[in-house]
Amino acid sequence: MTQLAEQLLEVAAKAGAEAAEVFQARSHSRPVFFESNRLKQLESTQSEGIALRLWRNGCPGIAVAHGPVEPKALVELALSISSLNQPEYIELSSKAKNRYYPNQGISISVEQLVTWGKEAITLIREVYPDVICHGEWDCEIESTRLVNSLGLDCHHIDTTLSGYVETDWVRGDDLLNISDGQIQRNGLDPRKVANRILQRLDWAQKNVIPPRGRVPILFTAKAADLLWGTFSAALNGKQVLEGASPWSDRLGEVVTNKHITISQEPDEGPFSCPFDDEGTPARSIVFIQNGILQLFYTDRTTGRLLGSGTTGNGFRPDLGSYPTPELFNFIVKPGERSLKESTTMLDDAIIVDQILGGGTGISGDFSINVELGYRVRKGEVVGRVKNTMVAGNVYTALKQLVTLGNDGEWNGSCYTPHVIVEGLSTISRID
Repeated sequence: MTQLAEQLLEVAAKAGAEAAEVFQARSHSRPVFFESNRLKQLESTQSEGIALRLWRNGCPGIAVAHGPVEPKALVELALSISSLNQPEYIELSSKAKNRYYPNQGISISVEQLVTWGKEAITLIREVYPDVICHGEWDCEIESTRLVNSLGLDCHHIDTTLSGYVETDWVRGDDLLNISDGQIQRNGLDPRKVANRILQRLDWAQKNVIPPRGRVPILFTAKAADLLWGTFSAALNGKQVLEGASPWSDRLGEVVTNKHITISQEPDEGPFSCPFDDEGTPARSIVFIQNGILQLFYTDRTTGRLLGSGTTGNGFRPDLGSYPTPELFNFIVKPGERSLKESTTMLDDAIIVDQILGGGTGISGDFSINVELGYRVRKGEVVGRVKNTMVAGNVYTALKQLVTLGNDGEWNGSCYTPHVIVEGLSTISRID
């Protein structure tokens, strides 16, 4: 892996490329699967890819390979693509010291993953023996290296643990599906996963008529990232550059509720990110402070065009793509109330825990089907609601924020607590 990168840079230089970079990614995953309450299978999967990006006469070309590859062949492919492109500004990070970062996370044995999976299923079925459980528990090790012709060489290894349980509960013609899980760095807690599912099963003992019109909506930590996707898009420097973000000219102004603070922390959570895919060191950034817009996130190109510089957020959607602005470890600062405390303050509301349908775009408008939701009456969860939709606008709803919970959870690389908002409409069909 190491030798190939240097060979590619050398061959590219001899072929007339004035600049080049090599991006390498490896992953090794060992998932264990459970089906119908039993261990189904063990797997071990590995992948390796390499991307060469070069410039000849200022014209860019990119070529990708998976598995063994001849350096000359990959360079020739990249050069043939560069001949079809127009010249551009060459974006490369220069050499820096101490760019080999310590490994993050702890590798867990397959035996431990199996033990965690069995424990979670046992805890659920001790209370609900008719429930059918499925699951996936995994330990994934990812390695990233970036080398370029200016002398940059940075590398890191990241280990992430994940555990998910899905339950099916059939009651006559009614099928209830509940799923939950964890993504962590150094260990998983199957009891916590099981307890969350047991709580949802308790709430779903009976089906009730949903409310209609505008009522407060509580998005659990599992469902709340639906809302933050719109904010992530609005903070994207590329959207600002294109004039698509509604916040393009609002730096330093109040753009949302004063209780909302959003930041990026490269060392927090299950996904470390010491540098982005352009080699820029990642850093802690506050994008929204108490509702006031502080900064947009950018890659090198976007930051140069905006005049703000890069924030270290240039990431590749895949090996064959150019870096583009992307968030990682998107953190919503939690509030003070537990889920139970937030529930008791509601007179009539809906809890949204799982959704069907697409997410929200940069406009903020959305309409989603509630796959798993509950009704709250006078501070108590009274049952499950079915055939219900929630619609409205994210910006409007978050300006009418009621509370942020203290139960932050990682949904991928988004850390969010539960959220209660007003200003959304509910639509339901009563059978």
